[in-house]
Amino acid sequence: MAPPSPILLIFCLSLLAAASTISEATSAHDELVKYGFPVGLLPADIESYALNHTSGAFSVRLGGKCRVTLPPDNYLASYSKRITGKIVGNRIAELDGISVRAFFKWWGITGIKSSGQDLVFEVGMLTAKYPSNNFNVSPPCEGRRASSS
Repeated sequence: MAPPSPILLIFCLSLLAAASTISEATSAHDELVKYGFPVGLLPADIESYALNHTSGAFSVRLGGKCRVTLPPDNYLASYSKRITGKIVGNRIAELDGISVRAFFKWWGITGIKSSGQDLVFEVGMLTAKYPSNNFNVSPPCEGRRASSS
């Protein structure tokens, strides 16, 4: 029996390498958990997501703009149709697409850190810390009608 051709061997190795980069996670919520965050940081209504496992760059697409009430202080949060950022173990940076209403003004959340049992939200130079268990459930977008299946 003749040895396999080098081209066939390179092709097989390429397929193996590509398969090893495919994520085991099936949703954006699964990816959050994998990186040390609770699922409730994102609303339940996600259409699609993309994540570069090498750089951590991600994009989440919702069906449209979304508003939710965040615990524990009942802040109104607004999610754009597209949310982007960079996620690396216990840290989300360069976040764009999530704002929260506080003190009669909308503030863009620019980063989130998972620190033990707490989440630290960054709004520019300011931070706010909340227990991560307040975000164990993905909230539905408010004011949207449920689709019939």
